[in-house]
Amino acid sequence: MIRVLLVDDQPLIRSGFRALLDLEDDIQVVAEAADGEQGLALVKQHLPDIALIDIQMPVVDGIEATRRIAADPALAQVHVVILTNYGMDEYVLDALRAGAAGFLVKDIVPDDLLHAVRVAARGDALLAPSITRKLINRYVTQPLPTIKITGLDELTGREREAVALVAQGLSNDQIADRMVISPLTAKTHINRAMTKLHARDRAQLVVFAYESGLVTPRNP
Repeated sequence: MIRVLLVDDQPLIRSGFRALLDLEDDIQVVAEAADGEQGLALVKQHLPDIALIDIQMPVVDGIEATRRIAADPALAQVHVVILTNYGMDEYVLDALRAGAAGFLVKDIVPDDLLHAVRVAARGDALLAPSITRKLINRYVTQPLPTIKITGLDELTGREREAVALVAQGLSNDQIADRMVISPLTAKTHINRAMTKLHARDRAQLVVFAYESGLVTPRNP
């Protein structure tokens, strides 16, 4: 059973998401919160698998709530998925840096929402190829100074190659095909890289790859 917490200051959004999720046999909405502070308290109380958190809320916003969840070892099992109205807005990079596993646009179609919850519950990054392209484009059009990422020097050549392919939005199976290895080996390379870089999940791995200069985006 995938246990979900909804955190959004709009009751209509929460009720709509809850009605959809509760129809599924393998998904249960365990609680709802109207702001980030209440959401943090409920996360600690219920320890959900997924916290769907609105990015803009009163009291404590979604980015700060995500940062606090990611920083708490007792909440390591909680995967945060940010909800936004705009797709790739100015806050998304901050959300990914804070530890979000990915993000969803609120006008997502029902089947995609259900798929996204299941993907995030497995611990996979929730970055669709279209979103990854926008993320890369952000680094192309607004390049940031290269940041020193702890653990980068510890990566093996194969781990660096795997991280670079993750940053392109490829799945484990696609990475395995590209590197001519098994999907299990590809996953192992990625997991080891995440451990060495102290990345909470694949979403942060993408951010680290670009911010460290490991991957350099090119204009089309």
